[in-house]
Amino acid sequence: MIKQRIYIETTLFNFYFDTERDAHAATVTLFKEVAAGKYEAYTSGYVIDELERAPEEKRVKMLALIQEYDIFILEKSDEAERFASMYVSEGIIPAKYRTDGLHIAVAAIMGLDMIISLNFNHIVKTKTKTGTAVINIRYGCKPIQINSPMEVIEDEDI
Repeated sequence: MIKQRIYIETTLFNFYFDTERDAHAATVTLFKEVAAGKYEAYTSGYVIDELERAPEEKRVKMLALIQEYDIFILEKSDEAERFASMYVSEGIIPAKYRTDGLHIAVAAIMGLDMIISLNFNHIVKTKTKTGTAVINIRYGCKPIQINSPMEVIEDEDI
């Protein structure tokens, strides 16, 4: 069976430790499925930048997840910057939240299958899914699936 290559966006690192949030259990389950070999997991230097801004105690825990779950870190790139700028100029991602576009761009450029996020304001929404797919196809990348952990985990008890 071919493993899906997934991009784990910043929100999942936060929800992993936030036991009061509705999506906490689904997030932990997704990480367990990564550990069990269901997915090949990636994140990026853009996520690292965001995690580095967290308070020290939380930052250390979130960054430790990358090593604990053997998550590969994709490098930032000029091409991702270009794609994110297109998402902003086309009105898909607000300029103030350009980093959200960088997550989608780096995952698409690297040919990953899916980005997993709990950012329902700018990433996991129909406008973003369709708009970024159009741009990605136009410039030679396959469209990337954008989902929440709840949409992809297989644990029926969540």
